[in-house]
Amino acid sequence: MLRGISATVQIGLLVAACITACLAARAEAAATVPDLSGKWSHPALNGLELPLSGPGPVRNKSREPSGVGNRQLLVGDFNNPILQPWAADVVKKFGEESLAGKGYPSPRNQCWPEQVPFILANYGMQLLQQKDKVTILYNYDHQYRQIRMNAAHPEHVTPSWYGDSVGYYEGDALVIDTVGQKVGPFSMIDWFGTPFTESLHVVERYRLLDYPETMVALERDAKEHFHQPNPDNGSPADPNYKGKGLQIQLTFEDPGAFTMPWTATLTFRRPLAEPFESVCAENPEWFPGTQSQLPVAQPPDF
Repeated sequence: MLRGISATVQIGLLVAACITACLAARAEAAATVPDLSGKWSHPALNGLELPLSGPGPVRNKSREPSGVGNRQLLVGDFNNPILQPWAADVVKKFGEESLAGKGYPSPRNQCWPEQVPFILANYGMQLLQQKDKVTILYNYDHQYRQIRMNAAHPEHVTPSWYGDSVGYYEGDALVIDTVGQKVGPFSMIDWFGTPFTESLHVVERYRLLDYPETMVALERDAKEHFHQPNPDNGSPADPNYKGKGLQIQLTFEDPGAFTMPWTATLTFRRPLAEPFESVCAENPEWFPGTQSQLPVAQPPDF
């Protein structure tokens, strides 16, 4: 005890000091959580951005001389060394169908769940950051994901369309770890039909980028993929916004489909307008030459 000061006063001073220290610690912890919330726009639909180095995603062999990908002619490079032989055969088959003008079924044109990472190139998304979870809303077909924060995967994961996702903050990044995605008839990594197995492990790292870095990343991506103002799928990026962009750095591991881990990125900007409702219509021929497998009742329910 301090001499000359009553015990009651000293206890009060200690309590006040503890409260001050706790508030300071809480403020410091809050300061380390990056603010990634809000709406984000992505300019391309049909692919993942190449990493600066190392093995990366399947590329479009039908890229035009200008470097712009042909969005209607998706021919994946089945010679990419990341692919197991059977996975390369799948990519090759889809490319042959595309070259023949037949088209092929994908999660989007079949109105099925777009899984991770297919769902990420969705023209846009909205992040909601909460204390115990992060919710991500996607513009297309009412799809969403919920990420449990500071939690562990269960010992036995029951496969589901979007898998089991857990997250944590690491420095200036939100890290999301996803396992346990089920494999359905239209499951694929990208628009080239790259397959995966239920062993797929995806790690996403969300971080903010300064405006110059954002534009450099998008300029690199425009050499690979077709960029458009997204009139039917969401708002384009705000051309006057010079604030930070958002980049997702992805790492993929799947010994059943891939020969090695590989990486990719996706870069977003703030949108020009509010997102609008966009619903997959059960169209029997939504993509040229592709017959959608519409739900039917046997016997009819009317």
